[in-house]
Amino acid sequence: MTSAPNTTRQTITKKLTEAFTPESLDVTDESHLHEGHAGHRPGGETHFRVHIVSRAFEGKSRVDRHRMINQALADELDGRVHALALKAQAPGE
Repeated sequence: MTSAPNTTRQTITKKLTEAFTPESLDVTDESHLHEGHAGHRPGGETHFRVHIVSRAFEGKSRVDRHRMINQALADELDGRVHALALKAQAPGE
């Protein structure tokens, strides 16, 4: 039996979990909200919203946090993902 290929959402979740060991992580595919807009493709998986809470973000600016996430997801951002909305927090924020 073969397993189904990972979705882009699953790949994002896996990479962020491995990179940041988050206390909480929510990855939402919002592609359906962008039909007819730039970057949207049939089948979706182009526009995502991420809310992540991790100790890795303690003492980091919002810009630094976004850079860290963008680096972890560089392959996805160079390929299928057109837009990524981020909310990155340290615990207690």
